[in-house]
Amino acid sequence: MDTPQIVNNATSNNGVIDLSHHLSDEARIRVANPLKDIMRVISECPVTDLIPVANGDPHHSLYPFQQIMYEVPSIQDPSDPVTSWNNSGRTQIFHSYRDQECALPISKAFQYSRAAGLVQCKDALTDFTNLIFAPPNHHVMLTFGNSDGLTKVFRVFGQKGDHFLTDEFSYPGITNCPLPYGVKWVGVKMDSGGIIPEELEKVLIRWDEAKLGRRPRLLYLVPVGQNPTGSTLSVDRRKKIYAIAQTWDLIIVEDDPYYFLRYDAPQTNCASADPDEFIENFRSTLIPTFLSMDVDGRVLRLDTFSKVLAPGMRLGWITSNKLFHLKLGEYTDSSTQPPHAFGQMFVTEMLSEHGWKIEGFCRWLRSLRLEYQNRLDFLLDVFQREVEPTGYASVNRPEAGMFVWIEVFFEKHPRFVRERCSGGSPVAARTNTECLLKELFERLMNTQGVVFMPASTFAIPENALFLRATFAGTEDIIEKGMIRLGKGLREFFQE
Repeated sequence: MDTPQIVNNATSNNGVIDLSHHLSDEARIRVANPLKDIMRVISECPVTDLIPVANGDPHHSLYPFQQIMYEVPSIQDPSDPVTSWNNSGRTQIFHSYRDQECALPISKAFQYSRAAGLVQCKDALTDFTNLIFAPPNHHVMLTFGNSDGLTKVFRVFGQKGDHFLTDEFSYPGITNCPLPYGVKWVGVKMDSGGIIPEELEKVLIRWDEAKLGRRPRLLYLVPVGQNPTGSTLSVDRRKKIYAIAQTWDLIIVEDDPYYFLRYDAPQTNCASADPDEFIENFRSTLIPTFLSMDVDGRVLRLDTFSKVLAPGMRLGWITSNKLFHLKLGEYTDSSTQPPHAFGQMFVTEMLSEHGWKIEGFCRWLRSLRLEYQNRLDFLLDVFQREVEPTGYASVNRPEAGMFVWIEVFFEKHPRFVRERCSGGSPVAARTNTECLLKELFERLMNTQGVVFMPASTFAIPENALFLRATFAGTEDIIEKGMIRLGKGLREFFQE
């Protein structure tokens, strides 16, 4: 059994530990895009009347956009703008202009830019990140949403033969990303509170490098409203996990799309007219992040607008230390390039003095959280009425996110089989729950007309006792779905 090697790397002048040994071979040999590097040099030139004849940008006078108007929900109802928007449809308008004053002019937004994103948008998101998370020694880079960001992160840190750590149930759209280049996943046991720190440490202590290759160096987590289980890591668990990461020299990838959708949070003075007071009150309801406690620079945090504005925006950002920021930028400059101008213009104007400002965005986030909490409460009430009396399933109450985790009691099914273990084997007896889950999924879809996501889709390794359901829909959709689930379970178990 190996003993942990406490990280004792040299530190830079700003106190961040040297973590360059975590970079993949690809990241080490990738060089900066020379054209983008020239753009950096030009941007830093002190000459005020510099004549641009070097780059291949079409002149902004030929852009076919004069102005772009955004009609958005009004935040004039400071207590609950989401409900006001749904009930009254009250709106406010802000613009992006080519030739008039605005936060990010069209003439600049549609030019070629560097990996981190347009300066105005990056600065706006940096201000928001610093205000909400207060990360030490970190830098912001824009992405096409978290899927894009994670794909790049995994390429920068992973290579053939590596193992990454994650929850035993994880979203396959993300865990599939590094598989083609030879990275495998190790699922760490969870409970209702998320990944269990002691189980994480067990995996690291018992790792046999002679048989399995080098010990995992990257831990991927969705710490708030984990998909699919809905679990949220407590502050105590976060501190333990960060300490384990320091001991075993892990990189923590904090993917947090549901961070602002955490329910039963302490109530704040939402009517406060003072912007600074409201933001501080709102911030006090948020759980501390891994990023906020990252003194080493070993956390990369991914945020996105997908769950709080719209998924089709395809816009998010990565916050990381300077070295990782640089390497992600080199990859972006030679691959996808920075995100589209439309999304960056909208976000910049939204957070500016011409739009909602950071205060207004925080009011929207608080109100959206209350709206989703109402939908969660409605689903749980209908489940209690329509499904619980069957005796064939139970549901958790998630602390955050958009999903509930429904446990199905397959051992009550007349065709349930548990194979006996011979020879006193300590391995748990195998069952046919995976087959029963697949059959239940198909019956619910084809007979009852309702779709749930089976646990086998997410399991690392397979564990087939659960269904995932979302409460993101309307009350009508939620109610019909739970009624059909109750009817389907009765028919399935009483065949």
